[in-house]
Amino acid sequence: MFSASDLRKGLKIQIDGDPWVITDFDFCKPGKGTALYRCKMKNMITGNTMDKTYRSVDKIEKPDLEEREMYYSYPDGEFFVFSDAETYEEMRISKEFLGKKIYFLIEDSLCQVLLFNGLAIDVSLPTFIEKEIAETEPGARGDTATNVTKPAKIDNGYEIQVPIFINTGDIVKIDTRTGDYAERVSKA
Repeated sequence: MFSASDLRKGLKIQIDGDPWVITDFDFCKPGKGTALYRCKMKNMITGNTMDKTYRSVDKIEKPDLEEREMYYSYPDGEFFVFSDAETYEEMRISKEFLGKKIYFLIEDSLCQVLLFNGLAIDVSLPTFIEKEIAETEPGARGDTATNVTKPAKIDNGYEIQVPIFINTGDIVKIDTRTGDYAERVSKA
């Protein structure tokens, strides 16, 4: 159990059986009465947000969260298989749950899987991955305008915007948090 004085931005708490993360926090001590702790929170499962105010005497539940290091192993139909780094126990996570993260999965890459009551609620991939550009138009010679981009596809069909000097076969670094081009690693 947490007391209201433990509340801070980034803290994970449990309300009505769901895990919530505090996204914004404000402490207020009026002239009379008890201190108030105003929190903006986001549900870690549904993504819904809410505002809630706690008094200093309130007690808040801790969620049953566990973070595990797991390696991405292989795709299996509508699921992706991850294996625990220590026990090698396998876990299947649906394609629907992972969303666009499926484009950034690389076999044997280490991921952080957040579990709530034994069920995966979040998968954190390595911040950057390197992928080969499978298809893009050649850049126009002499086009030196800054910040000019063009579409490019990586080997799994995901499309990103890249600078005009990137060509088919180049290896690029992609930020998995945003899905955007970060830098060129090597030329084709």
